[in-house]
Amino acid sequence: MGTSNKTGEIAARLDRLPSSWYVWRMIVLISLGGVFEFYDLFFTAYVAPGMVKSGLFTPESLGPIAALRVIGQAGFGTFVFATFAGLWAGTLILGNVADRFGRRKIFVWSLVWYIVCSAIMAFQTTGFSLIIWRFIAGIGLGIELVTIDAYIAELIPRRERGRAFSTNQLITYCAVPVVAFLAWRLVPLSPLGFEGWRWVVLIGTVGGVVVWFLQLGLPESPRWLAKHGRNEEAERIVARIEAGVEAELGRKLPAPAPEPAEAEAQGSLAEAFAPEYRSRTIMLSVFNFAQTIGFYGFAAWVPTLLIARGIHITQSLEYAFIIAIANPFGPLIGTLFSDRIERKWQIVGGATGMLILMAIFAQLTAPASLIVVGVLFTLCANVMSYAFHNYQAELFPTRIRARAIGFVYSWSRISAAFAGLAIGYFLHSGGVAAVAIFIGIAMLVVIGVIGFFGPATKELALEQIAH
Repeated sequence: MGTSNKTGEIAARLDRLPSSWYVWRMIVLISLGGVFEFYDLFFTAYVAPGMVKSGLFTPESLGPIAALRVIGQAGFGTFVFATFAGLWAGTLILGNVADRFGRRKIFVWSLVWYIVCSAIMAFQTTGFSLIIWRFIAGIGLGIELVTIDAYIAELIPRRERGRAFSTNQLITYCAVPVVAFLAWRLVPLSPLGFEGWRWVVLIGTVGGVVVWFLQLGLPESPRWLAKHGRNEEAERIVARIEAGVEAELGRKLPAPAPEPAEAEAQGSLAEAFAPEYRSRTIMLSVFNFAQTIGFYGFAAWVPTLLIARGIHITQSLEYAFIIAIANPFGPLIGTLFSDRIERKWQIVGGATGMLILMAIFAQLTAPASLIVVGVLFTLCANVMSYAFHNYQAELFPTRIRARAIGFVYSWSRISAAFAGLAIGYFLHSGGVAAVAIFIGIAMLVVIGVIGFFGPATKELALEQIAH
């Protein structure tokens, strides 16, 4: 059987699977890897006050890079910049490795990469070395983010893709209130003479090691195997999944309906700019550049923005923790409609809410009001997040899925890197109101580009969307 015919058969067999714990167990295991990926990504916001207090962003500590004027003014923004510069390198330069070597292998080893690098970073004593190791850790994070999206899209039946991505982010976003709580309790202190922010970083690496062992039993993506001519392996994995589902449900599965196979092609990033995919690539690149300004412009700066509204550092960490509790609830709410509403309109709705709520946040000073608006903003941001991770994974064929996701997603990483510097600058020169205007403009771009140019994908097979 040719590669094209086999990919169509594998896709049809996977897409006809009924809902079962056997399949969802794989999604949960992948999501557990994302928990510590998100822990690592989001501690950026919550360790900020501790790092600043440690003097890591003084000219003396930053060393040679302090000579750059924007670095001197951005302060902690340099750490945000290093995080997203590393993510950009991981998604753009190495985003293709999951297409070349497989989803499972890259998923597992990129987890190891950033666990090790983050642990080393926790022991750095100068701002310069801290930023270097944050950049290197960010590369591993970038690879992991791309691989997770491709992995989930290819394993889950088409009728449940939306719920799979919302559940994935429900699980992964549970890391945010955990890291916020740990930062609230540890950052102002120095247990055993070791600064609290360093404890926050190290706790995440220990948990990541445990999860790494749990995920070793995950199968490779059968779609990826079939696309690379490894038909016997793909057949074994799909047969094992089918047998597991039948044993769980106590009945035989129905025969799969015919589905279109992907076209035979070598698979390279250049294909993302072929006529059939060019408009999607440009649309998602512009979208990703803009969405990160809103998402991380708030999430990575919550305690700092609260301090700018006149709240003490300890209280700001407490209030940031309360806001962070909302993170898993956006995807949880999304499980109710993630497969009922077109993905593009979920993205547009989330971005519209973010625009309105950030404008309100900039006008408030009362702690209770700031918390309520911060929670609502977070819910909207997380609806947009799970929906677009699903959406961009659907719009490209298996042969280039990871590298195409890596390319379009890399624009969000480079955007976030410079947005970190820009928000530090705007906050310094114009306060929270200037930050709100910056975020509002970005959300208008998101609404326009997805609303006018995004194709429909609801309940379509990946192979149908790719045609």
